[in-house]
Amino acid sequence: MQHYDRSVGFLGTWGRFQLIVFFLLCFTILPNGMGSFSFVFLTDTPRHRCRIPEANLSLEWQQAAVPLEVADGELQPSRCRRYRLDVLRNLSAGGLLPGRDVNLSSVQQEDCVDGWVYSTEIYQSTVVSQYDLVCGHRWKQPLTATIFFLGVLGGSLISGVISDKFGRKPVLFTSIIIQAVFTLVQIAAPSWEVFCFFLFCNGLGSNSNYMSGYVMGTEILTGNARAVYSSMGVCLGFALGYMMLPLFAYFIRTWQMLLVAIGVPCLICIPLWWVLPESPMWLLSQGRVTEAEAIVRKAAKMNRVVAPEKIFDDSKSQAGEERPVERYTVSDLLRKRSTIMTTSLLCWVWFSMSTCYYGLSLNTSQLHSDPYISCFLSALVEVPAYLSCSLAIRYLPRRMAVLGVFLIMGLALFSIQLVPQSILGVAVALEMLGKFVATGGTSLLYVFTAELYPTSLRNTASGLCLMLSRTGSCIAPFIIQLNIFFKYVSYTTLSILAMLSILATLFLPESFGHPLPETLQHMQKRQRVTFPNICGQKNSKPIKVCESRL
Repeated sequence: MQHYDRSVGFLGTWGRFQLIVFFLLCFTILPNGMGSFSFVFLTDTPRHRCRIPEANLSLEWQQAAVPLEVADGELQPSRCRRYRLDVLRNLSAGGLLPGRDVNLSSVQQEDCVDGWVYSTEIYQSTVVSQYDLVCGHRWKQPLTATIFFLGVLGGSLISGVISDKFGRKPVLFTSIIIQAVFTLVQIAAPSWEVFCFFLFCNGLGSNSNYMSGYVMGTEILTGNARAVYSSMGVCLGFALGYMMLPLFAYFIRTWQMLLVAIGVPCLICIPLWWVLPESPMWLLSQGRVTEAEAIVRKAAKMNRVVAPEKIFDDSKSQAGEERPVERYTVSDLLRKRSTIMTTSLLCWVWFSMSTCYYGLSLNTSQLHSDPYISCFLSALVEVPAYLSCSLAIRYLPRRMAVLGVFLIMGLALFSIQLVPQSILGVAVALEMLGKFVATGGTSLLYVFTAELYPTSLRNTASGLCLMLSRTGSCIAPFIIQLNIFFKYVSYTTLSILAMLSILATLFLPESFGHPLPETLQHMQKRQRVTFPNICGQKNSKPIKVCESRL
């Protein structure tokens, strides 16, 4: 990368070419922010009760046909049971009145065999009301989001390999097309099963889009532009899309039209194929020097600078000067006791952080009486979180920063159950605090992991940790559903995960203030040092990386 930077140094850092690439790639990330958390609205469960056919029932018996039960400390109509209609018809035909002539507690009950009636107070329709994912089919509601994240997991496993073989640009736009197509065809799904199949395919493209766009930007841009893009640009592009989601959902109350609003930005991105270039660095790695030079010369023309006669040296003379590179596989992480422990602890920390992040993000519809405000606040806190993470990367020891993240998050989430119902704003503030540190913590963990492993194992180890983090995102929707059994059990579960991760982080080696390890032996010899000694190191340059949210 350093040779490439020197070769294209004549372009400058923030010319017209770099600005176009920077903002257009950030724009391609917007649909990811909307699509990843669209389940907050798509799969929210409206208030509902059993449908009561009006035939042969007096008005009094129609109003009394649904039994009352205690929910959240209040007496509410049952969501999944009703009194037997054949009994009610006989009582109605006999002129008897409920509560006066008949003790309703003695009347037999039955399931909602005629379907449900859903409240349209907040939503006109959702996926839950469309496919009746309630009562006996309630387990399908969290599984819907999990299926999407399973698609994201699959995309994580294959997108990198395909991108290395066929190029960054084809994978980026192919994944954008997959996103657009499967987002829009979900509208016509005749059943929940078909909807989930389309959703899984959507997840495959979603992560590939994000990662290809991220890699393209880091390879095309240089110097400060690359640092700003990798540490801030991609993250803020995702956060902006996330903030747009509740605005769209507020004005679009049906799930079909909301999917249209999410899919249209993907369609708008497709014409950018004729604007965004392929990564010259990838072309050089494939020996396609002429194509790489053509792109750089076009960039020089846009920046109004003169390109040298020969931009890239396609000779291999430099290759002989470099020492052989050690190559490792996943099995090498599992051979030495020290690397096994470090990798196991990191995987657990990644899993916990991802579970907390997605659990808090997907829970916003239950956070406040207005899910649109809750979702917008959840998205808004990501902006200062990324800014704070950038400062933490520069100045704070890694273990101290990660410990602080889990401690603050664990205490904040556990304290929510202690807040009285009369001051709901305090509970919202505590959850936003947890979301704030979880967002910064995910980006910080990506940097921490990259600094612990040698160059030849860095991508392998990071990929393994990311795969485990995807598992956390898959189970997060089910953790949220634990609120059905006890209102605060999901917060307690997430706080316990955070506290256990504090113990795991204590046993991780420190990386801040140390040069990046070049071999596995360097990694194994690294000893823990105290925080004062860490802060005294001056020869390190922190890696600035934004962790993928998808």
